[in-house]
Amino acid sequence: MPRHIEDRFLPYTPEQMFDLVADIGRYAEFLPWVQAMRVTSNDGTTVVADMVVGFKMVRERFTSRVTLDRPRALHVNYISGPLKYLRNDWRFDPAPGGCTVHFAVDFEFQSKLFERLAGVFFGEAFRRMVASFEKRAGALYDPSRGISNSSAQSTA
Repeated sequence: MPRHIEDRFLPYTPEQMFDLVADIGRYAEFLPWVQAMRVTSNDGTTVVADMVVGFKMVRERFTSRVTLDRPRALHVNYISGPLKYLRNDWRFDPAPGGCTVHFAVDFEFQSKLFERLAGVFFGEAFRRMVASFEKRAGALYDPSRGISNSSAQSTA
């Protein structure tokens, strides 16, 4: 059961980071391995979306429900796809000069083969994913900003 937790201080407001992460329909523009996104419903507090991810010969479709608590947090509930379960949370805590972004994900594949493959590279994949959000924030909000301080922890 892979798990990844990461905290990063970023020089952006909680509102800016929340808006970036909540803009689910644009993930395919900047997230590695996301090949397509389709928002199927959005009532302002709950978003249901399909995501197609691919890496080399593997391509999978996930459906998730995202609960929005602007500007504090997002919680992802897994609906369907190749996983037994997925728990994913984002939290945005105000801090002097920006905010601390807390990212946590915990999941298990239905297939033990996928589970073993994921264990080989998932920590790096999630670090790259969080870094992609950081890079996107810089491009949207302040392209002159540099790389932030971060701490990450992964377990397989």
